[in-house]
Amino acid sequence: MKLVLFNDHRPGLLKDGTVVDISDAIHPLLGGAGQQTMENLIASFEQYRPALERLLREGQGAPLSGVRLRSPLPRPGKLLCMGANYREFGARQPGIIWGFLKSPEAVLDPGGVVVLPPADANIFHHEAEMVAVFGRKGKDIKAAQAMDYVFGYTCGVDVSARMPNAGPGGAMGKSFDTFAPLGPCIVTKDEIVDPHKLQVRLWVDGGLRQDYNTDDMARQIPQSIEWFSSYLTVNPGDVLFTGTNHQGIGALQDGDQVEMEIQGVGRFGFSVSDALKRRWPKGVDEVSARAVREGTGGPGASARPL
Repeated sequence: MKLVLFNDHRPGLLKDGTVVDISDAIHPLLGGAGQQTMENLIASFEQYRPALERLLREGQGAPLSGVRLRSPLPRPGKLLCMGANYREFGARQPGIIWGFLKSPEAVLDPGGVVVLPPADANIFHHEAEMVAVFGRKGKDIKAAQAMDYVFGYTCGVDVSARMPNAGPGGAMGKSFDTFAPLGPCIVTKDEIVDPHKLQVRLWVDGGLRQDYNTDDMARQIPQSIEWFSSYLTVNPGDVLFTGTNHQGIGALQDGDQVEMEIQGVGRFGFSVSDALKRRWPKGVDEVSARAVREGTGGPGASARPL
């Protein structure tokens, strides 16, 4: 089942290129400009599943072309992000596990605009990632039970401003407003046979850049949840960005049209705006990709606008 928010944050289901409005079926759960509605639905999903399955079979949907999709989670309480969590096509062994938080205000709707700030950044990178959505509250969750806390999955881009003064892992350069595009839906985990065997792709202006499989993940979802939950409590509607393979990252710059897709989850896009009109070479940032692959530096360390 694929859950969405659309138009004025009404809840719906994706069905054969249409959106079926489920507002009446889950009326007691509505509230809070979409986020609260989705959190309530996630927490009560099994109770409402039969009604939703009936709507999926029998409901009449509106064409996707006639609705505005919103982020399926407009303001998660927490955006947890794994750092350096890919083997870069097997070139790297896992290092020390680490992660960071992104600001909830960074979330962007499908079709929205990533606004590059006037900050003194070396470069702005895209990082296409599979995002796990939490379905239960938990703390100190063991890896063996961690998947019981996952409700489903969505697509996300960890937009990253590479700034020397942005703190450990460059975390502050990842939390500007609009720097967390999310969408187009939440697919329930029963629809995904193995989240660690999915192809992730990202295009800029129609040119394929990132193209990798989640089987390259260094710490899989259970280990990531165990680590994060040893520090903090997770709640329904919180999200976990599982990291990216940096082979294929490149600059985001004014006028770019970006799309990302995860096999079995969905596809969405956004555009990029930069009032300063800074420019970087188009295509894959091979210098940054090699630095990450070989462990010789951080991504974007030597980049500067043209």
